[in-house]
Amino acid sequence: MLADKDRIFTNLYGFESPGLEAAKKRGQWDNTKAILELGPETIVDIMKKSGLRGRGGAGFPTGLKWSFMPKEVKERPHYLVVNADESEPGTCKDRDIMRHDPHLLIEGCLIASFAMQAHVCYVYIRGEYILERERLEAAVKQAYEARLIGKNNIHGWDFDLYVHHGAGAYICGEETALLESLEGKKGQPRLKPPFPAGAGVYGCPTTVNNVESIAQAPDILRRGSDWFASFGRPNNTGTKLMSISGHVMKPCNVEEAMSIPMKQLLEEHCGGVRGGWSNLKAVIPGGVSVAMIPAEQAETALMDFDSLRDLKSGLGTAAVIVMDKSTDLVKAIARISYFYKHESCGQCTPCREGTGWMWRVMERMAVGDAEPEEIDHLLEVASQVEGHTICALGDAAAWPIQGLFRHFRHEVEERIADYRTRRPHVQGAAMAAE
Repeated sequence: MLADKDRIFTNLYGFESPGLEAAKKRGQWDNTKAILELGPETIVDIMKKSGLRGRGGAGFPTGLKWSFMPKEVKERPHYLVVNADESEPGTCKDRDIMRHDPHLLIEGCLIASFAMQAHVCYVYIRGEYILERERLEAAVKQAYEARLIGKNNIHGWDFDLYVHHGAGAYICGEETALLESLEGKKGQPRLKPPFPAGAGVYGCPTTVNNVESIAQAPDILRRGSDWFASFGRPNNTGTKLMSISGHVMKPCNVEEAMSIPMKQLLEEHCGGVRGGWSNLKAVIPGGVSVAMIPAEQAETALMDFDSLRDLKSGLGTAAVIVMDKSTDLVKAIARISYFYKHESCGQCTPCREGTGWMWRVMERMAVGDAEPEEIDHLLEVASQVEGHTICALGDAAAWPIQGLFRHFRHEVEERIADYRTRRPHVQGAAMAAE
């Protein structure tokens, strides 16, 4: 298990005050000016060497993303935008940073903005997060009053931070839809290219990063890239906040080293699966947008990007949803399908039409009211939605369905067979498109 001395998020559970003085006692704002004096190029280089990959789900190397920003500021100013629109079901890590350790995020915003030569940062926070916004805004006010940020601050880099409260749309977690919403437009993803580093918010060079990614930056720069890279496997380094929910004895949010075995994570931090490991049926390892894995794979899976990718799933946000043998997996995936149907922005035809169609078929399959051949028809439609939309919401809607049939197709087939034996079957009574 990760030693306490190596934890970045030392007030994750809110045992101490989120205020400035308590934050300083925990090591935040410790000689931040010396970090800025390293210079933008050195800061970006350290972040690259640390191996930090984006903690918002995509896992793109953070230092590399920072390096995409233009090296010189010309007529267009640079911006940093922090994605705090934590709307992925099962994910609850960023909210604990903002309500219990907000100064860690604010200091990270200052450092990251300096590294990309941005004088302004926007934090786009999820509409449902009220207390989190209030805590963050209070911390921002403290930072201004202490001249840690703002014009002519003690660090020598003019920097303004604004908190923007969204309206509660899942699609605004996608970085370009977030930028559209931030500009006061309809929250719909943009076609890329141009990418945000070339034309982001207000048409200016912009980097969009997750809360956790930015909050980890100060400690990485204080302790060094080698320290951060010492945790986890190559290409999967550092520490990671993991949110475990579902059928475990003690659901929790915990910071652990990357590549920790999933079984160890569940047993040592959560008291194990309800009813024992033998009662485990399946696990969704990274929020509902990734495919589930069965118990036999969960036993050997590692909590990192590459291990879960090899299992045709993903680490995502490391929001682990545990399901024991009492779970109706078909009904669970039908409910997830409804979520994506509800949250689709409607811009792309495959997503607008496909998510609703998949949900309706999944609802029928949850009770068995379907034809056996509709399973392959559903998988074909899911593959047509996947990879054919502007953003990844279409993929996120398809992957849970594909994961269900990859590992538990027999359950759906048995349910259909059972339904057909209990009711008189009239040919043509149920059509897939209805």
